[in-house]
Amino acid sequence: MIKYIAYCRKSTDEKDKQIMSIDQQIDELKSFAQRENLEISEFLIEAETAKVPGRSVFNSLINLIEKGLINGIISWHPDRLARNSIDGGKIIYLVDTGKLQSLKFPSFWFENTPQGKFMLSIAFGQSKYYVDNLSENVKRGLYFKLRHGGWPSVAPLGYKSDRNTRTVVIKPKTARLVKESFRKFASGEFSSMKDVRDLFFQNRITRRNGKPLHFNQIRGVLTRTFYYGLMTYHGEIYEGKHKPLISKKLFDEVQKVLKKKYNKKPQKHEFNFTGFIKCKECDSFFTAEKHKKFYPKTRGEVWYTYYRCVKKKGVCSQPYLREEELEKQLRDLIGRVSLTEVWAKKLLEMAEKDGEKEKEFAIGELQKLSDSLDDLEKKLDKLLESYLEEIIDTESYQKKKDELLKMKKALQEKIKEIKTKGSSWLEPLKEFIKEAADAAKIARAKNNGKDIAIFAKKVGSNYFLNNRRLEFLPIAPYNLLAESAPDASKIILTPFLCRQGDSNPQFSG
Repeated sequence: MIKYIAYCRKSTDEKDKQIMSIDQQIDELKSFAQRENLEISEFLIEAETAKVPGRSVFNSLINLIEKGLINGIISWHPDRLARNSIDGGKIIYLVDTGKLQSLKFPSFWFENTPQGKFMLSIAFGQSKYYVDNLSENVKRGLYFKLRHGGWPSVAPLGYKSDRNTRTVVIKPKTARLVKESFRKFASGEFSSMKDVRDLFFQNRITRRNGKPLHFNQIRGVLTRTFYYGLMTYHGEIYEGKHKPLISKKLFDEVQKVLKKKYNKKPQKHEFNFTGFIKCKECDSFFTAEKHKKFYPKTRGEVWYTYYRCVKKKGVCSQPYLREEELEKQLRDLIGRVSLTEVWAKKLLEMAEKDGEKEKEFAIGELQKLSDSLDDLEKKLDKLLESYLEEIIDTESYQKKKDELLKMKKALQEKIKEIKTKGSSWLEPLKEFIKEAADAAKIARAKNNGKDIAIFAKKVGSNYFLNNRRLEFLPIAPYNLLAESAPDASKIILTPFLCRQGDSNPQFSG
């Protein structure tokens, strides 16, 4: 006598598109067994995809057959049993060896004959073909959406999926936090990824378990090209139609900070003024140490921070320097490249007037950029044609396409900047004047060593200590402020203030 067991499965992949739900399958199999006078000893139920091997309930079913406890299966259709070649092969092998004597399906004919086994193998093959074809169609759909500027996956942090338009749109609250994270990380206001994580956590952006975001998630945010308009999917870059949150320039600045910050050995203590000041005598970096002194009659135990040359390049006679003295010299340095509020206001007014004169220049610049953008579009079209005609291989195509798309994004940002802000030099100049005005406040404030270090790196380079005196090379345009202030009536504000790389003599602090 044949002992039957019923197997019902609903795929996790198919969800509401499933033809028969579990309950419907059970009802149908009960009715089928009653019509055919078959006795079902047990119902096995599973909600898992059959496109890959490894289903626990199905494996227990195979186990029962191999042990001889049952010798018949009732299921809605062969595709409920298997949609992959391994599981389908197991069923056919059990039929061949006689351990599985009967297979019954309400929607499929089967007899244990050569013809029946042939038809069963075809049914399993069709089931596998359905899964494979479905996977290919899904991939085609995803890549079609990508090529047309749409994002095919879960919306990144700062965006949300719009079901009506099937696009991703900006989510104001989290978008603000993402932009703030990029801006502060690039400027040095955030010294580590922990600061970014804390910002999100304070604003209730957490993991599902309520814990702060993982550092890998923070790194993923800070390295995601999606935020400046290019979508990276499986290693390939596509141009997105979503609204960017940041500029490519800001994104690139953050990548430089990440590379510099996380490619060095961790330090036991964090000191404000290490990492950018060198010894003038031996060209080694200055490091810092904490030492304590004990004053039994007055202050008790007091800690002091000293900066000294690491002396890794040989003998060096340079003496140590107390942190208070080094900080004082840096404050003086920042004060020399600062502007008073009166001067800042006057220079901003002059900049606005010069900006009006530059409008004609901006129009010409816009035309040049537009022509360059058109050339890039033509190059992209030719590249695609070469790829379709198999003149170049896939790897070369993707590499060149990524390069051209990044260039295109940079051009688009420049064009947008000129259209919205006018002259390309005006906004950077205004920003410089405001920063120079802030410098005066930083130089006067107390207990702000971190801010002093950040601004010192911004305004100068080639910092050297020589006999406890600080020397540096002012960076343009701050080098202009380091010199004696000229007569205000003779100042002409032009784009030269924003050019980089001007050489200057060393200034002692």
